[in-house]
Amino acid sequence: MLGVNLHGVANGVRVFTPMMLEAARADATWRGHIVNTASMAGLVATPNLGVYNVSKHAVVALSETLYQDLRLVTDQIGASVLCPYFVPTGIGDSARHRPEALSDAQATRSQQVGAAMLDKAVASGRGTAEEVAQKVVDAVAANQFYIYSHPNAIGAVQTRMEDILQTRNPSDPFAARPQLGEQLRQQLRQQLREHSQEAALQPASKPKF
Repeated sequence: MLGVNLHGVANGVRVFTPMMLEAARADATWRGHIVNTASMAGLVATPNLGVYNVSKHAVVALSETLYQDLRLVTDQIGASVLCPYFVPTGIGDSARHRPEALSDAQATRSQQVGAAMLDKAVASGRGTAEEVAQKVVDAVAANQFYIYSHPNAIGAVQTRMEDILQTRNPSDPFAARPQLGEQLRQQLRQQLREHSQEAALQPASKPKF
């Protein structure tokens, strides 16, 4: 996941930024803009999505740094980060791109729970990929850095920032939908119980020295 979500973006920045800087150096009228795709998960910490959250937070940080770095060296190239919410793009079926060497890997119970929740959230989401694309075009024209597919989801980001500024523990992300939080809690705890039972049935391995 880090290879695609983070290293893919980093490689794109490393390859294209020097090319764009050279184009800008050669032509004072040339203009360019880099848009990296992160996620709302790059601005909040959604439960049960640890590695995904890490990858998207890293893309946001990389993009913010790129924005500042470009401002120091040129006025001809801008940067933005796209933080989409739940948009029907086929993300729930991304396992179809799994490398052949890993095609037989079985999803864990928590991964299955997370996938089911993602499918449900995407199905209930509003907006299309085409609408998000237009938001990106408009943002680039306005030299806007943060781009959101669902601006109404920013409340969760504000809550997180307030938690940080007030040094309080992270707020419950399911406060507005407690039934969803309880469902996830029960499913994950059931998974933990099943895992413990399976581990108890396994023969104890001999310690290695």
